This record gives sequence, structure tokens and C-alpha cells, in this order.
Amino acid sequence: MASAAASAGPTLAPPLEQLRHLAGELRLLLPRVRVGEAQETTKEFNPETFWIRLNDAAVKVSREATILTEVFSRLPLPLPSPQETQRVCEQVHAAIKAVIAVYYSLPKDQGITLRKLVRSTTLDIVDGMAQLVEVLSITPAQSTENNDLISCNNVWLVCQQVPRIPRDNKAAALLMLTKNVDLVKDAHEEMERAVEECDPYCGLSNDIAEENSEQDHVLGCPNNQDSYWSEEDQELISPCLALVRASKACLTKIQVAVAENGKKDQVAQLDDIVDISDEISPSVDDLALSIYPPMCHRTVSINSAKLASVIKKALEITKSSHVTPQAEDSWIPLLINAVDHCMNRIKELTQNELEL
Repeated sequence: MASAAASAGPTLAPPLEQLRHLAGELRLLLPRVRVGEAQETTKEFNPETFWIRLNDAAVKVSREATILTEVFSRLPLPLPSPQETQRVCEQVHAAIKAVIAVYYSLPKDQGITLRKLVRSTTLDIVDGMAQLVEVLSITPAQSTENNDLISCNNVWLVCQQVPRIPRDNKAAALLMLTKNVDLVKDAHEEMERAVEECDPYCGLSNDIAEENSEQDHVLGCPNNQDSYWSEEDQELISPCLALVRASKACLTKIQVAVAENGKKDQVAQLDDIVDISDEISPSVDDLALSIYPPMCHRTVSINSAKLASVIKKALEITKSSHVTPQAEDSWIPLLINAVDHCMNRIKELTQNELEL
């Protein structure tokens, strides 16, 4: 009997334990995808073949996610056998590795911006499947709470987004520039809304504020001076808003230039434009956060200078690229002058504090 047991092979782990192990293996793949390099190959890259393979791989993942869910959420119990669980887990793991392999086959010379988008989608697919497996490993799988978690899982949604990924680096660059324009636009609107909502009576002296404390309470006016802008603060906000408007104009103009003049084969220049443009939105956010009370004029000055530097660098890179065939395009020097004007005003208003 001992020999018969030995010939049967090692005992398989229970189904839920196999799921937890699979989830761990999928999690281990994530950092490898983040830092993974494109595979070296002597074959000529065929974009059409690549996208067909990636779409097919995504469909396979979606199908395996459905099978996995059906097997572990079916009623009534019991759970699937260890053998069936092993087969399903192996198929899920193979489907995920196939998606990763297709991503690795995308060469860098197709564009770093495009490759980042494909990598991001690949990471979302792997992470979504890992989350699904983790949820299914929770007992009981048929509980209402667990079913809600399964239905909210995004692995299927991400797989459906694969056909919508830009097919070349110019399209990828335009997508990223559009996102940056929207982010800066939202930040600018939020800043303007904050200024509009500022009660001008909040800057009155403490004596007047105390006399009208009851009215202030009704109006929601803060009594703490750290909660509102002084007259000096409000004066400084104006050029800061103008600088953010220049940021939005800069990104919009760059986006239009890439759309009208960008060439698909100039991948390196498009990547450079996107890289520097990606720095504008975070710099706008830093400046926007620094204008809220209590305002530190030194911090506002530093963040303004940082944003101005990024804008001007973006304009210079765009000016020297193929997307501005006429280097003397008037919009570039106009925006540079606008940025300089804003910074000169900000320096004037913060000079006293900077000298302390």
C-alpha cells in the first residue's frame, strides 16, 4: 500500500490554500513587470501582430477569471476538488504570464510613453487577478459581502480596456498631454473657487471681528487668523493664479503642436516632451497647496520658481523639437514672457520675507 500511495504522487493542498498560494505568486510578478526590460530579439517588430497578441492574451485572462469565479462561487457547496483547483490555478497563472510576455515583446524604440501605458495596463491586469484570487480564497465564497467584492473587481474591466490603448507613441503622447491639461485645469478651477469663497471681512481687525462674532459664526467666518488670507496674501495670490493659467496655456499649446505636427517616427522627441510636461501638474499642485492659509510667502516663492522653471523648460524642449517647425512661433516667447512677468511680481511681493 505504501508503494501505491507513493505512485499517486504528492498530496495536493486544500483548494483555498492553493488559491492563497496563487495570489502570492501573482503578487511576486508585479515588481518584475515594473522594472522589466524589453526582450532582445532579432525579429523585426510587427505592431499589428503585437496588438493582436495582446488583445488575445487579455481575452484569455478575462475568460480564466470568469471560470475561476464560477468554480469558487457556485452553489451549493462543496468547493472544487484539489485536482480541479490545481488545473484552474495553473490556467490562470499561464494566462497572466502570457500577458506579461506580450508586454515584454514591445521594444523601447516604439516609444517609452507607449510602453509605459502598456506596462500600466499589464500591471492592472495582474493586480486585478491577484485581488480576485484573494477574494475567492475567503470563506464562504457565496457570502453576500464576498460576492459584492467579486462584482467590483476590475480585472474584467481592465481587460476590456486593452483595445483602447493608443497604438503608437504619438497617440500615447497626446493621451498623456490631455490628462495633464485636465489635471492643471482642475487645479486652477479649485484655486479660483477657493479665492471666490474667501470672505473679505475675514481680514478685519480682531476688535471688529469680536464685535461681530455672532454674525461671523453664522457666516462661518473663522476667528483664527491662520484660517484666512491677509491683504498681503490676497495680493500674492493673483500672480500665482496667473502663473497657473500660463501652465494650462503651455500644456494646451504643446498638445495642439503635437497633434498637428507630431510625427510617429520621432518617438524620442515625443517622449522628451511628455516627460517634461508630466512635471507641470505636480508643480502646480505644490503651488496650489502652498497658497492656502496660513500662507508662507517663502514657500509660495519657492514653489512658484519651481513651476516657472518647469514651464520654461517644457517650452524650450518643445521649441527645439520637430513639433514646432518654425522656431520663431510667437506663442512660445509670449508664454515665456508671461511666466517671467508672473515671477517678477511674485518676487516683488515676497522679497521682504525672503530677506529675513
